[in-house]
Amino acid sequence: MALVSVSACGSLSERRDGVTHEVQRFERALDAGQYERLCTALAPATREELEQSAKGGRCVQVIGEQELPAAGAVRGVDLYGDQARVVLEHDTVFLAHFPTGWKVTAAGCLPRPQRPYQCEIKGG
Repeated sequence: MALVSVSACGSLSERRDGVTHEVQRFERALDAGQYERLCTALAPATREELEQSAKGGRCVQVIGEQELPAAGAVRGVDLYGDQARVVLEHDTVFLAHFPTGWKVTAAGCLPRPQRPYQCEIKGG
């Protein structure tokens, strides 16, 4: 018998919808060049890693320099407790659930056979 663990934060369907909504908001902000919204969508460690890799530049200054693809439509959402993976046509985005909601932990990710994803933006 298979069991699915769902926290008190909502049903599996509600959680999947929340993740999908957050990724779509992230992609709309990316398309519109709304860097402040992109930075707000990032998990704290991801934002910190981005700023440190840019030698102390502020997130809103450096996020536009990242080579994030136009992601396209959502193809699938996988939930693993407080972690999620959203597979899009041209990108894979990873998220984690925080008290304030879902935040992007990695974006611009490409799968590599037998190895971890290669991500343009990722947390440390």
